[in-house]
Amino acid sequence: MRVQAAVFAQQDGPFRVEDVDLDGPGAGEVLVRIAATGICHTDGLARHGDLPFPAPGVLGHEGAGTVAAVGPGVTGFAEGDHVVIGWPWCGSCRNCLAGEPRYCARLGSLLVGGTRPDGPSAYRRADGSALYGHFFGQSSFATYSIADARSLVAVPREVPLELLGPLACGLSTGAGAVLNTLRPEAGSSLVIYGTGSVGLAAVMAARNTGATTIIAVDRHGSRLDLARSLGATHTVNAAEDDPVQAVTDICGGPADNALECTGIISVVRQAADSVGMLGTCALIGGAPAAAEFTLDHLTTLWGKRIVGVLGGGGRSTQLIPALIDLYRQGRFPMDRLVSWFDLDQVEDALAASHAGDVIKPIVRMPCSQPAEELR
Repeated sequence: MRVQAAVFAQQDGPFRVEDVDLDGPGAGEVLVRIAATGICHTDGLARHGDLPFPAPGVLGHEGAGTVAAVGPGVTGFAEGDHVVIGWPWCGSCRNCLAGEPRYCARLGSLLVGGTRPDGPSAYRRADGSALYGHFFGQSSFATYSIADARSLVAVPREVPLELLGPLACGLSTGAGAVLNTLRPEAGSSLVIYGTGSVGLAAVMAARNTGATTIIAVDRHGSRLDLARSLGATHTVNAAEDDPVQAVTDICGGPADNALECTGIISVVRQAADSVGMLGTCALIGGAPAAAEFTLDHLTTLWGKRIVGVLGGGGRSTQLIPALIDLYRQGRFPMDRLVSWFDLDQVEDALAASHAGDVIKPIVRMPCSQPAEELR
């Protein structure tokens, strides 16, 4: 079928909207008509080569839409269902079977291999030449997407579908790191480095825990103001103050937990230095390829935990519905983070996000024909 997609032809090349050909769903797959997709820092990393993905390709990994068709063997989903496309997972490796699909043994190839797990790409350019897709199992910078049924999360029709795509990655990454990994105890402290969409999702999640000291650190005053309005009890402007010392002053000593959302190596060290004995520092920011960091050995040895978290950990089918419920209850106001763009404005949306002009850009898809008219 013929669909529209934002294609980057070469590393660091611009996104341009093209007509491309997309295969129908195979066994275990679902065709999703994309309503909207969030834009994430990871899309930029892939386009620039810091996250290896072949070109020419279609990116996008925060898609939400409507089931247009199901492939052989798919149960549990039907045409017309509203879904968010979560991360792919194989379902058969040790980690998947242990209930940790975010750490699937095949995750690398499923996220950035550019093809179906056991076959060629379902995408081709209009002239028939090769086109890589299946980015994070979806490539949702397109009007339609092919996804494994395992990765889909059914969502209620009462919630605006166009708003929900960022729950596939960015917002779930921040919120899930708090709710699934750090799990702040009653009366505990948490410092969050970076108040982009991931960090602000973490602030909103922390407000729903027993943490009584929630510190947001950033260099942009406007984002710190927003963080305070979303639940931060304290803010630190890193352009003006040493954040590690400021955290110590606020907490009367090291924090119990820290969350590093920027991927900036110097900030990773600050986050680790912000927690003390038996404290936990979770790393979720995406750093450039081959980035390394160092820690003070002695203070780390004294019971400090440094843990990496992918996608917020846990399971999409548990976390995403929970965040939607919190949103409907007014306890996770993710709508305050978003700005809207059209498909041909992907380049503008990435630039605005990188410049800090917007928090969470979401690309809405143009009206397109129903799938059955395109076959």
